[in-house]
Amino acid sequence: MRKIVSKLIQRLGRKSYIIDPTVSNYHIFFILWARLFQMIRGFWIKQFFLKSNGILFVGINSKIRFRNKISVGKTVFFGDYVEINALSKRGVLIGNNVSILKGTIIECTGVIRDLGEGLIIGNNVGIAQNCFIQVRGMVEIGNNVILGPGVSIFSENHNFSDPNKYINEQGETRKGVVIKNGVWIGSNVTILDGVTIGAHCIIAAGSVVNKNLPEYTIAGGVPAKVLKNRINTL
Repeated sequence: MRKIVSKLIQRLGRKSYIIDPTVSNYHIFFILWARLFQMIRGFWIKQFFLKSNGILFVGINSKIRFRNKISVGKTVFFGDYVEINALSKRGVLIGNNVSILKGTIIECTGVIRDLGEGLIIGNNVGIAQNCFIQVRGMVEIGNNVILGPGVSIFSENHNFSDPNKYINEQGETRKGVVIKNGVWIGSNVTILDGVTIGAHCIIAAGSVVNKNLPEYTIAGGVPAKVLKNRINTL
């Protein structure tokens, strides 16, 4: 059974995927049983999407709002208790082979006086548990990106230049966030508005990224600084 399921997963787009040999057929059966119900939920929900190109798996107690603003590719997985508010100017576009795990929140709009721009997630992206993606400015996540548990992305800043006015009376700026291909973001990293993270970067756990990072760098700290260049250290 293990070989059959591995080949099935590979055909769904997970190249070279092989189930751990210590996983018994008993455990595989119960995993497949749970996936069946997730697929049934996904089949119902994706009928209301703007576009869906393949199988969608949806866990229990997930809340997907404004579904007609969402487009998804092949083999997309939403875990338990995932919340997506897709109301935005450009909607939410999710590529192939994307996993968004338990408790993650994607919030495209906070107030309807000014909708968020939109969100693009590329192919082969893994978003771990309890991440928060605030979509006010445009947020773009490239291909083959990994977000560790508890990562937060913010694409808006409040203006505060006038000390004689309250912060909530001075408006906001929205520069957006870009995370390019092949980036690995460690657990509990915070990424602030206006940041572009170059391709193949690694961000250490717990960092706060408040400025652009060049490609192939390892960065960490509060605020995050370049620690190494991955190419020069090979």
